[in-house]
Amino acid sequence: MIKITAAEVNKLRQATGAGMMDCKKALVEAEGDFDKAIDNLRKKGQKVAANRADRDSSEGAAVAKINADNTVGVAIVLGCETDFVGKNENFLALASQFGDIALNHDTKEAFLAADFGGMTVAEKLIEQTGVIGEKLDINAFDKIEAAFVGSYVHINKIAAVVGLSAKVDNADVLVKDVAMQVASMGASTLSFKDFDPAFIASETEARIAVIEKDNIELGRLGKTLKNIPQYISMAQLTADVLAQAEEAAKAELKAEGKPEQIWNKILPGKMERFISDNTSLDQEQCLLDQNFIKDDKVRVANYVESYGDVSITGFKRVSLG
Repeated sequence: MIKITAAEVNKLRQATGAGMMDCKKALVEAEGDFDKAIDNLRKKGQKVAANRADRDSSEGAAVAKINADNTVGVAIVLGCETDFVGKNENFLALASQFGDIALNHDTKEAFLAADFGGMTVAEKLIEQTGVIGEKLDINAFDKIEAAFVGSYVHINKIAAVVGLSAKVDNADVLVKDVAMQVASMGASTLSFKDFDPAFIASETEARIAVIEKDNIELGRLGKTLKNIPQYISMAQLTADVLAQAEEAAKAELKAEGKPEQIWNKILPGKMERFISDNTSLDQEQCLLDQNFIKDDKVRVANYVESYGDVSITGFKRVSLG
């Protein structure tokens, strides 16, 4: 039987991340041949991967990487099976290495085919599946390019990258704040202007149905009923709709006996409330139309405008699960 030294075991361990006993066994089976030992570990990974192919890899780490001149950003999720592995330092280091490689590729397919120390990223995933004993996968890959790109990562569970139209003063502060907004509030599009009218119509119908159902139960319990909005997006609030809402507000003030000379002080607040009550879809899904998380008195669009001649060109968000 060939003698395997501790130095050889350590060399294989450094190259693959496998445990000491697994490395020693692979070297023994390979009769000391280093490359053959690596191949043995890969084959073990393939077997483990095949046996765990149907496992859920919803834990892991979300990573964001930005290039040196802040013009390209990528966000990926390296998935695993358990939170325990997802928090492991070696796993997080692997996720970071994958992020660095992903930054240089435009698609997930190209990234998986990219070189990782003599093997492809896809092969490295299989190898590490054998080393760790859990299914590993790239569960998300999103890339963005812009005049200035920044990112935010929330405790390795959510990663967001945001692009700006220009590198203005304090662009790094702006882009991080907006990326934090994206990570926290989970917008799906930039503005209500991006919505398809058919989507808005179906969402309106569905949301009203949910509230009406809730109100049946609230009424049975003798509790205050929820307000049923007529609309859910600014896209529905045409000039005619807003004019009708203003006339309704004036009629309400008149019925309350409010002096007409003070209506101009009250009406703006009432109209603001009407718009807020009837734009729930925008507030949930449209980044620029959301209330800014650091100051809910302004919308994200207003915050961006405060930095001058700059706009959000796009954003990406990835998360575990």
